[in-house]
Amino acid sequence: MSPVSVPPARGAVAPIRGLVGAVVDSSSTTGGPGQVIVMVGLPARGKTYISKKLTRYLNWIGVNTRVFNAGDYRRQIQDEIAKKPKHSFFDPNNIEAKAIREACMEAALDDALGWIKSGGKVAIFDATNTTRERRKVVFDKIVYKNGLKCMFLESICNSENIVESNVREVKVHSPDYKGVEADEAISDFLERIKHYEDIYEPISEEHEGHFTFIKIFNAGEKYVIHKHQGYLQSKIVYWIMNVHITPRTIYLTRHGESAYNVTNRIGGDSDLTSRGEHYSMALSYFFNDQTIPGLRVWTSWLKRTIQTALHIDAPQERWKALNEIDAGEMENLTYEEIEARFPEEFKARSSNKLTYRYPGGESYQDLVARLEPVMMELERQGNVLLVAHQAVLRCIIGYFLDKPIADLPYIKVPLHTLIKLTPQAYGCEAEFIRFPIEANDTYRPKNS
Repeated sequence: MSPVSVPPARGAVAPIRGLVGAVVDSSSTTGGPGQVIVMVGLPARGKTYISKKLTRYLNWIGVNTRVFNAGDYRRQIQDEIAKKPKHSFFDPNNIEAKAIREACMEAALDDALGWIKSGGKVAIFDATNTTRERRKVVFDKIVYKNGLKCMFLESICNSENIVESNVREVKVHSPDYKGVEADEAISDFLERIKHYEDIYEPISEEHEGHFTFIKIFNAGEKYVIHKHQGYLQSKIVYWIMNVHITPRTIYLTRHGESAYNVTNRIGGDSDLTSRGEHYSMALSYFFNDQTIPGLRVWTSWLKRTIQTALHIDAPQERWKALNEIDAGEMENLTYEEIEARFPEEFKARSSNKLTYRYPGGESYQDLVARLEPVMMELERQGNVLLVAHQAVLRCIIGYFLDKPIADLPYIKVPLHTLIKLTPQAYGCEAEFIRFPIEANDTYRPKNS
């Protein structure tokens, strides 16, 4: 499963792309004016989770995106009643608290609009927006007063299991309940949800048919897509239909040490060293000695990843798209040989590693484009172990940990280290598990 990519030009710097697979100015691919995505739904329906993940995806493919969360604005108020509120703060009959909440929502929306006017492309307005009246105010302000595009994104959950899972997630990770006992936090949060249920009006095609909107039911059981427009909104719809909010774990690791790692050569298809084989066995003990529901293993087509995953008792898939970055004419060389034979190329790559494209090969930006279908499929999966290569894992880690795209070529991904990623409502937890097996250090700092 490999997407059609832009034919690589010889040497130096690849053009900056606006969206994956494109090498044109980003303003021509984001549909002219900026866009605001307006979240809708009750608490514990995954709105913040979706907002943060969508932001991460759009930034990863080159669209400047930022979340404006109304709750964050509320927590900046010095009054303790707003910073760490009890459920009564969200009672629609609490006039004083309602005024504070509406002021925070207005401030968040105003900042979102201001950010777009200052050069941002997509702002995500993360708030409940549970009433028809509220959505009309928001729509009018975005579209009629500011001339921007508006898309509503509503998450609807009537599955008790999903809601219960999300409530537990919020209880553990929400700043509102920091330091609060678990039972007390869950009880208070459930009461908060009831206050919103009293006034909630789902988006109605009958009354709000002029809106562009997406409805997600039960974390992806069903979708309703209404009047989406343009290339960027199509990309967002594509992403939404491949993402889920249920808990899972993603494990990432480079292959075990290879013969080329020891000699500091790039590319190629070399076998594992004895230390690499030792890591392969240790990795199999780690996974075979525990029960991870539905675990799947993905590798590239190259021998060193297949050999690393050889002894793991789980279904395995081979992805050509997970092959290491193509170094073109520089394949099988050391960096010292590249500097001696191609000094101008070496200098160009050192000055801008993100956009530099190997002659006859790829840049990191090309690699992101190649990996997009992999990421879409990865978003659909449950528990996965992905065995790949340094540059590939840098791009994937950058996606999940929301790293600036310029930092991708310099993320440290050591050999013989298992990286455990746990997506959460307020980010993604990363744990680096170092196996006590020696390996050559292949990391090259910036400007080297």
